[in-house]
Order: sequence, then C-alpha cells, then structure tokens
Amino acid sequence: MADEPEGSPPSNPAAPASAGGESAARPAPAARPAAKPAAPAAEGVTRRGFFSWAAVAWVGFTVAIGGCATAMGRFMFPNVLFEPPTSFKVGKPEDFPPGVVDTRFVDKYGVWVVHDQGRIYALIAICTHLGCPPAWLETQNKFKCPCHGSGYYKSGVNFEGPTPRPLERARIYISPDDGQIVVDKSQKFQWELGQWEDPNAFIPAA
Repeated sequence: MADEPEGSPPSNPAAPASAGGESAARPAPAARPAAKPAAPAAEGVTRRGFFSWAAVAWVGFTVAIGGCATAMGRFMFPNVLFEPPTSFKVGKPEDFPPGVVDTRFVDKYGVWVVHDQGRIYALIAICTHLGCPPAWLETQNKFKCPCHGSGYYKSGVNFEGPTPRPLERARIYISPDDGQIVVDKSQKFQWELGQWEDPNAFIPAA
C-alpha cells in the first residue's frame, strides 16, 4: 500500500460502513403492551353493587318479617290492663275502731274505711277537683289534696281549696257469707245529691 502524504488526515474507509451498519443493526423499539380492557373493572363494580343491593334487600325483608311477627303477636296477645276489682272485702266491723281512718286499702283499692259518728263508710280517695289522690293527715284530722290544696273533713265534706264538692262514698255492706265488710266502688254516693243517707252508703256501727 502506498504511503499517504504527510499531513493528510488518516483515512478510515470502514467508518462509514461501520456507522451505517450500526444504524441498520439497531433493533426497533419494542411496542408498548396494549392497555387492559376496562370490562373486568366495570364487571367488578357491578358485582359489588349487586351484593350491596342484595344485603339492603335482605335487611329490608328481615325488618318487614319482624314487623309482621310483632303485629301478629300483639294481635294474638293484646295488652291487658289489670285493674283492681271494684268489689272487695276489708275485714269485720270490729276491725275498725271508732274515730279511726283506716288507710290500709288506699294503695291497692283507692278507698279509706272510716268509723265516725256511729257509722262505717268508705270514702273514695279521689279529689273532686281534678282527680288527684288526697292524703289523710292524722295530726290535722283532715284529708288534704297535694295538687291544689283542697281539704276535706273526716266525713269527706270539703272546707278549703278549689274543690267544688265533697268526696264520694262507695257502697258498703256486710257479706252474709262470713260477716266481713264488702266495699263496692262500682256504686257511688254523692253528698250534694242527698245520697249519703242511702242505707248502702254506710254500715251502722254496733
């Protein structure tokens, strides 16, 4: 090979080919993977929604069944208000000494049994003003209503407060079976109507 002249750039005949070959040999960039279809995600949301609605429907069904069962139970077993009997025995006449207001039957039956002035009678423990339950005040010898201050003598006659009339009395008699006093609250007697003199409004004391 002939020597190249001094000062001329070195020849590199293979360089262009090398560059061209490198360019030709470079692989094409790989294609990006295609995005996954959105159908499975949408399908998952739909499945969760289905189960949510199913749970709501089941709760609603359970509540409805419970309500029906409750209503049926109330129909089959209705609430019953147990009230004390209107007629009851309180003992024998000798169990009630003169001048005494017996308060043993107020809480259960709502009456006082009084032995006064030769008679035994039953006063109904309801104030004739607005229906509050008065109390017997032994030290003051009177019945006193705590609601509005109405007062009654031992006989049941009103003398103070806003009450318009005396207490009412219940029917009272002696049972022929055992000689006990029977009080019957289903029959009442009013002083202002002159009914306290009715033979069923008191028992003559022996």
